[in-house]
Amino acid sequence: MKRLIDCAMKREKSDLVIKNIKIYNVFTGELEEGELAIAEGRIAAVGKGYSGKEEYDGKGKIALPAFMDAHIHIESSMLSPEAWAALAVPRGTGLIVADPHEIVNVCGIAGAEYIKEGFARLSCGGVNPLEVCLQLPSCVPATPFETSGAVIDGRETEHEISRPLFYGLGEMMNFPAVLAGEEDVLRKLEAANANGKPVDGHAPAVSGEALCAYRCGGILTDHESLTAAECREKVARGMYVQIRCGSSVNNISDAKDAIDGYNYRRFLLCSDDKNAADLSERGHVDDALRRLVAAGLDAKYAIALATINVAECYGLKDMGALAPRYFADIALVDDLREFNVSAVFHRGILVAEGGKPLFKEGERYLPAEVRGTVKIGTITPESFRIVSRGGKFRAMEVLPHALYTSERFVSLPKGEVNVKGTDLCKLAVVERHFATGNLGLGLVKGFGLHGGAIGISVAHDSHNLVVMGDDDGAMARVVSLLGKAGGGMAVVRGGEEDVFALDIAGLMSSAPAEEVVKRTAELQEKGRAMGVKECYEPFMTMIFLSLAVIPKLKLLDRGLFDLEKWSFVPLEEPETVDLP
Repeated sequence: MKRLIDCAMKREKSDLVIKNIKIYNVFTGELEEGELAIAEGRIAAVGKGYSGKEEYDGKGKIALPAFMDAHIHIESSMLSPEAWAALAVPRGTGLIVADPHEIVNVCGIAGAEYIKEGFARLSCGGVNPLEVCLQLPSCVPATPFETSGAVIDGRETEHEISRPLFYGLGEMMNFPAVLAGEEDVLRKLEAANANGKPVDGHAPAVSGEALCAYRCGGILTDHESLTAAECREKVARGMYVQIRCGSSVNNISDAKDAIDGYNYRRFLLCSDDKNAADLSERGHVDDALRRLVAAGLDAKYAIALATINVAECYGLKDMGALAPRYFADIALVDDLREFNVSAVFHRGILVAEGGKPLFKEGERYLPAEVRGTVKIGTITPESFRIVSRGGKFRAMEVLPHALYTSERFVSLPKGEVNVKGTDLCKLAVVERHFATGNLGLGLVKGFGLHGGAIGISVAHDSHNLVVMGDDDGAMARVVSLLGKAGGGMAVVRGGEEDVFALDIAGLMSSAPAEEVVKRTAELQEKGRAMGVKECYEPFMTMIFLSLAVIPKLKLLDRGLFDLEKWSFVPLEEPETVDLP
């Protein structure tokens, strides 16, 4: 404290002075020409005439607080923590609220420990270039109807949430259980509340008395709001609304209309799921900022959503602003429209410049607990056989650019179902944690895929194998390729086969970021070449077709699941049943 005071009073040189900049004030929305004097990793002063042991010429750039992502699963990038940081930090990211829900569903708590340690090993100038607030996943598994690699119940949550490893409780996706007052789920919420740790939410279309009940669980945030009206209602009930700008879902256009000069402090920016190609080409939180401003939101509101609002929501003391005593986490940008980042400082240390990290990724941290996680029972082409009794079949129809699906009924002739030459594909979810042989079968309408099969070992939320195709033999071959690779992405089309291994829990690759971007793009293009419609990402859309906490119809390893009924439903209904 004495040193900061002395530096602020110019009695002592600061460690660093960033000169010739315009400093953005998140409290007033104003720009101030001047300097940032930094000591002990904190801002000592905002003003002019300071001298430092080191001085950095900002060349007229605008200084913003480093950006914060309020909710992200870094596993969805398919990158290791080291490779992820190398892409995100140069884009201005200084802090993430990370929910390792995906890898914990595969590996248990060891998965969360891996994520934390992978990030913790990064170093630049004696500091870690990225702050990671790790959440304890609340839904492992997300529902009791699927097979995951681990189970974390209320009793284990009580133990784990008290550890310094976890900053809070991850998104409570099982909102039906919260509304029903199920004992084990409430035990998890009570444990987080008792430890004074924030709880993230997941409440699509939850409204009215149900929203009030959900909020009574101490749940602080939601990132699943679809409309401006839904956003406003959740804010009115005391929640923070996270506006999502991810690879699969982007609700900026709808959510921005809910923001005004009074309530903007209750909105946050998050990416949720962002793939490696998007991170590399479009950016991270900087991408969300430019999209928000381009959509018509005032830049002063947009910046607050990515900085001070996140800090205040999660109780991050002395973070999210450029003011005396605040941590010196800074992004220098060209302007407040494009948010192109030229330099990034973390705790007053230059950690990225010119779009490149100034830290080395180093050797990958790969503990045994996150390797060799794909174990598959016997699967043959016969495993994908569907026989019609002449009734009506439920088919999933994916809504364009969304995670939601609708239910459609299609009539198929009696006998073995052949989807070749139709607008239907077969979909399968194959259990891959314990080699049980569980295999759920369904139909997808209008996706466009034909001429073979594609598959991936990433399938929210339990991450069993998900395979789509119009050829039973090709679907079986995809499963075989994924098993031998230890997880990954695979395409089988005619005589062509291609597989990219995801050797970390079947979710992520230990390869450099450039290789992950290149290879995943190649597999995506091969999937696209099989006729997948432009409104869908061949693999990225498919991985959500087993996500049982997003309406309406989803496929699990145990069968077809209807979220609205909260139960399994048959693939085929008898022809005599009166269907809507």
